[in-house]
Amino acid sequence: MKTISCMNIDQELLYSFGAEDRTYKRGELIFREGDHALYYFQIADGKVKLNNYNEEGKEFIQNILGKNQSFGDPLLFLDKLYPTNATALTSTQIIRISKESFLKLLEKNPDLSLMMNACLSQRLYYKILMTQYMAYQNPVFRLKGLMEYLKSYSENDCQFEFPIELTRQQIANLTGLRVETVIRTLKKMEKENSIKIENRRILY
Repeated sequence: MKTISCMNIDQELLYSFGAEDRTYKRGELIFREGDHALYYFQIADGKVKLNNYNEEGKEFIQNILGKNQSFGDPLLFLDKLYPTNATALTSTQIIRISKESFLKLLEKNPDLSLMMNACLSQRLYYKILMTQYMAYQNPVFRLKGLMEYLKSYSENDCQFEFPIELTRQQIANLTGLRVETVIRTLKKMEKENSIKIENRRILY
């Protein structure tokens, strides 16, 4: 089993350290770029988009996360502001725990601290790989890098069994490509047997 690059802490353990449930409507901000990092967030249900915008208003999606995945945790170890926005893509239920309580939880559960170190290390590893892929002009390499990065958050290592739960526009925003280029490249990758497309759903 590969190291999961996203923490998933037992919910009852989170509640025992003072975690609370929060519900967000589709499109509602969970936190904004520039806010102070105050909580560990774990998705109980729904999807969350991490993104930011350049000075021209163009959106760059950093990640899209789903059920049982976490976000915001790396910033809890730094005195830094959030570098992205977090927005609910669907009606979303989140368990959140304050920074102070979360650090106490880790102190009392050293096995989780080791797990978090492994998760953060793997996130950094795949982020570096994705950055390298994004430097290529060849769009195939960019899409492959994105898919490898997204798949790193899953236990599923089987070929053509990991669904890319992104629209073509979201893939374009993540890779800096035009949506027309994404569509053409996906068709090319399908012909080369790098991916499967079933009912417009991408399987990697």
